[in-house]
Amino acid sequence: MQHGQPQRFHRRPRWLPHVVLLLTSLGCRSAWALDQVTITKGGQQQRLEGKVLVTAADGGLLLQTADGVLWGIEPAELVERKQDEKPFVPLSRELLGKKLLAELPAGFETHATAHYLICYNTSREYAAWCGALFERLYKGFENFWSRKGLELRAPQFPLVAIVFNDRVNYAKFSQAELGEGASSIIGYYSLRTNRMTMYDLTGVESLRQPGDRRSSAAYINQMLSRPEAELSVATVIHEATHQIACNSGMHTRFADVPVWFSEGLAIYFETPDLKSAKGWQSIGAVNRNRLVQFREYLPNRPPGSLKSLLADDKRIRDTRTAIDAYAEAWALTYYLIRQKPKQYVAYLKMLAEKPPMVWDDPETRLTEFRQFFGDDLEKLDGDFVRQMQKVR
Repeated sequence: MQHGQPQRFHRRPRWLPHVVLLLTSLGCRSAWALDQVTITKGGQQQRLEGKVLVTAADGGLLLQTADGVLWGIEPAELVERKQDEKPFVPLSRELLGKKLLAELPAGFETHATAHYLICYNTSREYAAWCGALFERLYKGFENFWSRKGLELRAPQFPLVAIVFNDRVNYAKFSQAELGEGASSIIGYYSLRTNRMTMYDLTGVESLRQPGDRRSSAAYINQMLSRPEAELSVATVIHEATHQIACNSGMHTRFADVPVWFSEGLAIYFETPDLKSAKGWQSIGAVNRNRLVQFREYLPNRPPGSLKSLLADDKRIRDTRTAIDAYAEAWALTYYLIRQKPKQYVAYLKMLAEKPPMVWDDPETRLTEFRQFFGDDLEKLDGDFVRQMQKVR
């Protein structure tokens, strides 16, 4: 979330605070066994099949179904759990598409790319434009980390994006997950469903007629390359980066990855690059909005600012401090990748190994950061500020 710009939202599901109290131990189980779970939600029974990722001593579960959705199941909701030796197999692209269309309002279609499954009720041209944009980002993301010695894994599930024809229908659909703030959020990636949800940013779908050039890829690109559209497109790229990171082995969903790290990384990649057809050329470009905000923060920045950002997520989750915390998260990410790339990649690899539903205390977070970047945080902070003041 940022001052004077569209809100962006990387939401933890509403059930998560309750599940955190329950899921405190990782279950040891056969990797190939399929779990069949019957639960009661809202007074109705529901049968789920998938693999249990986490089991608590009191019987609470974190279950992943074949469509990639994570289910937090409290002991009181669990009716029955059985296990057989059938392998867990993610849904094929075709079956996943059919399942999504059955869940979405009438009128949706699907558009598939190498890594993405776009479900849309806007123009096919806009869906194809989104797919091409995401694939360029995916390729650029993969190449960027490969050059730094980090090989990412192929996604286990197709990367799903749901694209509505307008903001009204998007907000109505998203309210169940986002609440009343849905109408003020341009798009979001859900850790629970593993899907991005957004709407047609051109706003011309309701005006479109058959053969209208306003539906062409060239016109879409022209509209969204305008300065006034930059922040909206950046929001979509930001959320797409979260999705790639959570599906390529960089993050584990519901693992305790520091928010400054995940958000700083997404901001690092979010700068729109709509004019390049050969790949994502602007990765790591200076984010002018964040740089300005960070420099406005510097005169009143307290001595413990870096330590507080690293120790917990309070500043970045608090609406009163989030603007400055997001700017500092980007600045720190920019500094570390540029000045300490090997240490950053090593730290990233450590975070990638964190299991779901195990939460670190502030001291653990600081200890892990120091392990890779040195014990003297004051010295690091001084160099961080000096280097960022040189950025132009």
